[in-house]
Amino acid sequence: MYDREAALRYAHRWAYERNPEYYDFDGLGGDCTNFVSQVLAAGGAEQNYSQNGWYFNSINDRSPSWSGVNELYEFLVSEHDVGPRARVVDVSEAMAGDIVQLGSFENGYYHSLIIVDPENMLVAAHTVDSDYRPLSSYNYDYFRVLHVI
Repeated sequence: MYDREAALRYAHRWAYERNPEYYDFDGLGGDCTNFVSQVLAAGGAEQNYSQNGWYFNSINDRSPSWSGVNELYEFLVSEHDVGPRARVVDVSEAMAGDIVQLGSFENGYYHSLIIVDPENMLVAAHTVDSDYRPLSSYNYDYFRVLHVI
């Protein structure tokens, strides 16, 4: 079961810093989805070491879904027995600890964030480190909300 309170504690703790247990992907295109994956793990999501799984051991031993925006989405909405799962929901169904992914017409989905206050749509994120940042302050053409189940 996903512990949203534990996930939020982690998100607030590490929003402006990097946990030394994980690699910092800022120099490799951004740390946003890596941060979201860390939050999921802190909330109790079990790592999935299958070929198309979701896991992180080191920079050289990790799944694409750990740090890739679209790869994380594909893993979360797929059928699997181990690891976090999610479904796309309307923003009105968002809960604290859920994920928002931003998209642009030019590049598709490009950024992952954690919802920390669904009532006001405030998020925590890495790459541009933020906590309690309004979703409306981001530049995007569309977004999807992934409700962690």
